[in-house]
Amino acid sequence: MHITKSDIPVRIEVPGAIARQLPDFGVADGDIGAEYFSLGAGTDFAPLLAGLDGDACHAPHWGYVIQGDLVVSYTDGKTEQCRTGDVFYWPAGHSVRVDEDAELILFSPQVSHGVVMDHIAAKLATA
Repeated sequence: MHITKSDIPVRIEVPGAIARQLPDFGVADGDIGAEYFSLGAGTDFAPLLAGLDGDACHAPHWGYVIQGDLVVSYTDGKTEQCRTGDVFYWPAGHSVRVDEDAELILFSPQVSHGVVMDHIAAKLATA
């Protein structure tokens, strides 16, 4: 199975950020989904995650940074930088800030990440 970026449905679109999400990427029952994020420099997910457990994303992600520079902050106080060409795993309990325009691909459990995406969409709707 394959799909082009433009065919992945847009889940959230706001100035400076587009989140595309394909909730069932060839895995039974939509357990794992494929996501393509285009994020502008300065995007900070921390305010959008406020109100979730630990004010953080509680879904793990596996992915690849196509381009850009991001800082991932964890609820245990650790941070790490992900840059163009990096393959990553972000465990539950994280937030992301974009330092340089970024394009990234994520593979995520859709039950837990769907809750996070719904929370973010609700926050954006009231902004």
